[in-house]
Amino acid sequence: MSEPDTGIPVREPAETSVDDTILPFAVEALEVRGRVVRLGPLVDTILRRHAYPTPVARLLGEAIVLTVMLGSVLKFEGRFILQTQTDGPVRMLVVDFRTPGNVRGCARFDKQRVADAMAAGQDRPGELLGHGHLAMTIDQGPDTSRYQGLVALEGKDLEHAAHEYFLRSEQIPTKVRIAVGEELVRGATVRQHWRAGGLVLQFLPRDPKRAEQADLDPGDAPEGVEPHSLPEDDAWREGRSLVATVQDDELIDPTVSSERLLYQLFHQRGVRVFRSRKLIEQCSCSRAGVAAMLGNFSQDDRDHMVENGVITVTCEFCSATYVFQPADVASGDVASEEASAGRAEP
Repeated sequence: MSEPDTGIPVREPAETSVDDTILPFAVEALEVRGRVVRLGPLVDTILRRHAYPTPVARLLGEAIVLTVMLGSVLKFEGRFILQTQTDGPVRMLVVDFRTPGNVRGCARFDKQRVADAMAAGQDRPGELLGHGHLAMTIDQGPDTSRYQGLVALEGKDLEHAAHEYFLRSEQIPTKVRIAVGEELVRGATVRQHWRAGGLVLQFLPRDPKRAEQADLDPGDAPEGVEPHSLPEDDAWREGRSLVATVQDDELIDPTVSSERLLYQLFHQRGVRVFRSRKLIEQCSCSRAGVAAMLGNFSQDDRDHMVENGVITVTCEFCSATYVFQPADVASGDVASEEASAGRAEP
């Protein structure tokens, strides 16, 4: 009897791109691992819902891709929240990833400043963000403490911020690529659809010494002191250099599947893909949750919320509107009502 074949199955990469998925992979010859994100209807729904100006939509799309790439590594039930607070025309971005793959996001911006930036040709991501910080929060639920990492934003884009985070906080050699764009879809009418994609690669060798990086410049070293440096591992140099060749259109092109993209990059070394994960656009807001939030305000605060005899709350993420009678909020009766009552879909 012949011995069973216990090797890893080998096949041609899939030709068809599957939108709204994240595909983990590994290149064992280089001791690197990563994930490829492809977003279609998910990102288009979020960005179209609010009719953001094009540069703001593109920036929020980049934040969504980055959040999905980072949040998808959670091995437990919880949330990964990315939030920026800056002094630029786009003063805040918030993206919420809830395991196993629910995503929502929104942006706050100054309409006039964004319009002025667009007119002046100063609407690149770093220019819209300005200076401030990027916070990444891991929330495992009410019975555990939150973990939060902060990265300074200094007029550069989110790719740069991600690299700074991994360099300073995780100290894992990491390469990130993000792309967002619009696709013309021809049918009965011609319509533009937002698409987004991303790829993250990390060097995780068996010998952790190979992943050591130079000490960060403290900024107050005496004059003449050479900055600390370490030689870059050959395997990591090869991996990150290959990822650096990826073009924006390759990350969002629906005719180039995630598997095909990985094969084009790493076929000489051999790339192993794992089961992909489906992502969906879904808001976690509910009538009961909004009612509970209102119950935390004082009666005086709630009195100031009343307009035309009712309290109206609109979710910034999904634009769902909830209408409450002030007396019901005060008595706490609204929390037990059907979620659909008083809710107007966007």
